[in-house]
Amino acid sequence: MKMQNSVAIIGLGYIGLPVACLCAIYGYKVYGADIDKNKIDLIKKGTCPIKDDYLEDQFKKVKGKLNVTDNLKEAIKDADIVIICVPTPVDKNYTPDLTALRSATASVSEAMKENTLIIIESTIFPGTTEEIVLPILEESNVKNFYLAHCPERIDPGNKNFTLERIPRVIGGINKDSSIKAYKFYEKIINAAIIELSSVKAAEATKIMENTFRDINIAFINEMAKSFDKAGIDIMEVIKGANTKPFAFKAHYPGVGVGGHCIPIDPYYLISKAKQIGFDHDFLILARKINESMPVYTVELLENKLKKLDESIEGAKIGVLGLTYKADVDDVRESPALKVIDILKEKKAELFIFDPYVKEKSNVKDLNELLEKSDYIILVTDHKEFKNMDLDKLKENKIKIIIDGRNCLDKEKIKGLKIDYHGIGR
Repeated sequence: MKMQNSVAIIGLGYIGLPVACLCAIYGYKVYGADIDKNKIDLIKKGTCPIKDDYLEDQFKKVKGKLNVTDNLKEAIKDADIVIICVPTPVDKNYTPDLTALRSATASVSEAMKENTLIIIESTIFPGTTEEIVLPILEESNVKNFYLAHCPERIDPGNKNFTLERIPRVIGGINKDSSIKAYKFYEKIINAAIIELSSVKAAEATKIMENTFRDINIAFINEMAKSFDKAGIDIMEVIKGANTKPFAFKAHYPGVGVGGHCIPIDPYYLISKAKQIGFDHDFLILARKINESMPVYTVELLENKLKKLDESIEGAKIGVLGLTYKADVDDVRESPALKVIDILKEKKAELFIFDPYVKEKSNVKDLNELLEKSDYIILVTDHKEFKNMDLDKLKENKIKIIIDGRNCLDKEKIKGLKIDYHGIGR
């Protein structure tokens, strides 16, 4: 089979841009499209619009090789392969919002050439490719095209499992589509590629793997709340349980679950199951537990203040971190945003700092935050926070620290006569 040599990436965000860079590194001619004109301008100027060490390094390697535009049809018309990487969020009622996917697919339908391979990497619920994407593509004047789903797998900031080292699963609407997609990923992925029997199975794989994580995190978060009342350090218990060589898989408690996958994907499964007459009680409960964690974290501080006969209203509170995970600039669904909203509602005086999102911080650096704060809530375990000089907490007369990621040295902080409380410890 002739190797395809041109790829169009629709959506140049946290998934699409790394895929575009990887394709360019492996010799494909890459066309990239995104409706965000500012992002396109940055890429054209040679600036990576996403702060991530690995991605920035990849971006440097392909500088000048990405043909980017805000005109989706322009990017699609000459491509042999089109990969759709647009956001698939949920709305305020937790219903899947496929607006961007429908729009991108319509552009592909209008602009693609004969024998184009279309791959959906966006996270979607089972049935979406055949029931929503395929009918839109069939409106095209093109007589023959190929369609497959290869759910994105990427872990921003993970230096061990970079994009090309993560195994992938593929499902096509027919055997020819699966084969085409397999041969494409075989060229750019240095890991196992598994061809599933149907596109629905591929769609369900992504949903299930992230829902698995959500459920296990919810279990650990609930155990953390329980152990906290029992005076048991959950981190010690996890360490002990993790010595079992089978059955147990370590997950960790925290201030909340963020990102575009784990807090979103369960709702896709919940919504689709309801359409076919099944209710996911377990998944709904897991979401309820994980969504409760920002409130719980603030309550930990509020309870300690009450013991000091102090009020959270007017309290000078430093919030460490805005992103949903360490050492990246991604704030999507970040629990930090919920913690901040809760503290604002309680009329606390907030000092916010994130070294990766300085434009949304209201102090210039960590030192200024410590100088102005009496109490600290750590939300994101950035290396800058984990490695900070803890003596500065005492020097700046910090009274209480709530460690929302259990990443600080509890014993040292207590040794400094600072009141410490983690999640379940």
